[in-house]
Amino acid sequence: MRIGFIGLGAMGQHMAHNLIAAGFDVTVWNRSPDRVAPLVEAGARRAERPAGAAASDVLITMLADDDALAAVLDAHGLIEAMPNNGVHVNMATCSVECARRMAARHENADRHYVAAPVLGRPDIARAAKLNIVAAGNHDAIERARPALEAMGQKVWPAGEAAYKANAIKLATNFMLVSAVEAMGEAASLTSAYGIERADFLEIITNSVFGCPAYMGYAPAMAQGEYDNPEGFKLALGAKDMDLALAASKAENVPLPVGAAVRERLSEALAAGEGDLDLAALAEGSRRAAHLDHNR
Repeated sequence: MRIGFIGLGAMGQHMAHNLIAAGFDVTVWNRSPDRVAPLVEAGARRAERPAGAAASDVLITMLADDDALAAVLDAHGLIEAMPNNGVHVNMATCSVECARRMAARHENADRHYVAAPVLGRPDIARAAKLNIVAAGNHDAIERARPALEAMGQKVWPAGEAAYKANAIKLATNFMLVSAVEAMGEAASLTSAYGIERADFLEIITNSVFGCPAYMGYAPAMAQGEYDNPEGFKLALGAKDMDLALAASKAENVPLPVGAAVRERLSEALAAGEGDLDLAALAEGSRRAAHLDHNR
């Protein structure tokens, strides 16, 4: 299988490496060329233009957001560069409306669009342990499945309508960000009573909340150390919460917790914490409670 891969950021570089390691014929392109060299050294082909990556059996994109995806596709005519009946798998987190538009555009061009957003951070991507939610034409998903299984531990089917995978991803990230905010608030509450937050977080992550959503962020929160290149950046959490709130508004689904958490995210962004790990949400609660960093 020939695979084109566009978007070699914190997640995409690991995903592409895993495809190469699995023996696929991978052609890569990235807006920042410096990201391409390590993959070429690992065995990938370098595409001089994005269309060179699109002319593959399966095109995988892992770009930052709706605008980045549309910009690359439109500027370089990637849908037209795909072979007839080709499969485009978008593995990034994008809006429900973006998925609807992309599915329609690909169908009109006699190409297939599969939404396959991933659940997991860069460290999970590196270990090829991602959970992948895939929605779109069944045959197209099956054609891409060998590649998806090389990047993740499980592929979760979500139906024929591509946007359903994105709805699941946005709902998941809404829950994740809300959980991290709740954990930070709880840690501030116990800190106010003289309990070391590391002690509190050790208790809850080894008892009632012993699950990845809490355990993945508790260590950074316990130490107050948030500069983690393998983490989930707070700014991306804010972007995903915006998408979840937009999706909820479109269908008149109230998300009052989401609205409150988005305010905390805004405070963190204003404090210059957007590039920090999502666990830095805890600092907003500590600031509001006037707790010093080491208390």
